[in-house]
Amino acid sequence: MRTRKISVLTMTAVALGLALTACNNDDGGNGSSSASSSASSSSAAKSDKKCTDQIDYAGDSRSNAEINSIGEETGKCPPVKKSDKPSGTPKDPDKKCTDQINYADDTRSNAEINSIGEDTGTCPPVQKK
Repeated sequence: MRTRKISVLTMTAVALGLALTACNNDDGGNGSSSASSSASSSSAAKSDKKCTDQIDYAGDSRSNAEINSIGEETGKCPPVKKSDKPSGTPKDPDKKCTDQINYADDTRSNAEINSIGEDTGTCPPVQKK
């Protein structure tokens, strides 16, 4: 049991480290990237945890459902996709994103939306169902 706990903690730490230091992949994600690049920037999807609960996908243009589906289908959480050009509205430094834009139709929580704004400096576009 101790070995299993250590390996899970090690994998989590490695995945977090990779997620924080991941470089932008400009090839459009068409699957032509090298296998070592792909394997090093993704982590194993644990059957009891969604990928979005394991890795911070803030700034990723894909929906949580799409990210989690990839993890379920492949058994690995996909790497975070961030574009060089932020999509959305520049964040007013004196306001929360949810006070700046009407997110009534957005499926995400206000906390998640505001966190994205704080992290990126850009309020994310509204994600409708």
